[in-house]
Amino acid sequence: MLRVRNLDRHDNGGLNFTELGFGTAPLGNLYKSISDEEAQKTLHEAWASGLRYFDTAPLYGLGLSETRLNTFLRDKPRDEYILSTKVGRLMQLCKPHERSGIGKWFEVPQRKEYFDYSYDGVMRSIEFSLERLGVTRIDVIYVHDLCIFTHGSKQDSDRRISEFFEKKGYEAMLSLRNQGVVSAIGAGTNEWEVCQTLAEKGDFDLFLLAGRYTLLEQDAIKSFLPLCESRGIGIVTGGPYNSGILATGALPGAFYNYDPASEFILKKVAAIEAICRDYDTPLKAAALQFPLLHPTHVSVIPGGQNILEMKSNFEAFRFKIPNELWTTLKKANFIHPDSVTE
Repeated sequence: MLRVRNLDRHDNGGLNFTELGFGTAPLGNLYKSISDEEAQKTLHEAWASGLRYFDTAPLYGLGLSETRLNTFLRDKPRDEYILSTKVGRLMQLCKPHERSGIGKWFEVPQRKEYFDYSYDGVMRSIEFSLERLGVTRIDVIYVHDLCIFTHGSKQDSDRRISEFFEKKGYEAMLSLRNQGVVSAIGAGTNEWEVCQTLAEKGDFDLFLLAGRYTLLEQDAIKSFLPLCESRGIGIVTGGPYNSGILATGALPGAFYNYDPASEFILKKVAAIEAICRDYDTPLKAAALQFPLLHPTHVSVIPGGQNILEMKSNFEAFRFKIPNELWTTLKKANFIHPDSVTE
């Protein structure tokens, strides 16, 4: 069984996250379609490897990820896993040409997403997710994508954050936690600055931060992670490979933050990879394990669309990395001097 890290706030009895979790966006047919059978095999491989934390969202495959988890979780003892999903988007039936995510999500339900960070929006989102997932409870809910990346500008991101508080979406999440409907609340986003704003404005248990504390980026160490550490707020790192380049290495056409990597990033990754080779360590293993060195982190959740990817993630996680690698990367200025490396 994988090691677990406990998050115990607000007398929730403690949530035990396996250090390696499963991000299920790829199971929503992200960038390519996979069969239900392949999705189930991948999930069963994750379970057999000891993973007990599964994260999903209504956005992922416009509901498909949640319904695939429904099939998988049906015979799993409810107290043996942690399940998280997200609020902030609702799905509505639409015409084929109006479907959200054309070119991103393949062979998914004919639905159009719309944002709703209000009290009623949060409550409806949870109701729909419980139905799609087929479970009696969800452990963690994250408000989803209150960020510039999603909404296009800081002004629009700030507007959505204000909407979340003013229209009482935050109040709805507090109510769900206080009633014991969920055990923890947080936010899932691509930007640590948004998470810091939320942490300063509200009472959150943890944040799912995608791609912002990795071998390539550690700016979150300056103020956000210290704030979380001082308050006992947990961090889950999604996107530990920064959209792929930290898994594949600096190959032509490698992706960084959802786009083809620039020449600068390719050179930086190549240099990091060269140091990893000096210590006989796969780049992917270093990328996957690095976030967990920081004490705020409870789990890291790479995705996987097939058994081979799942096995590769597990092998990278289990690889024993010499401490000297982290020291060398820090001396070479690839890791922020304040980053925890032991």
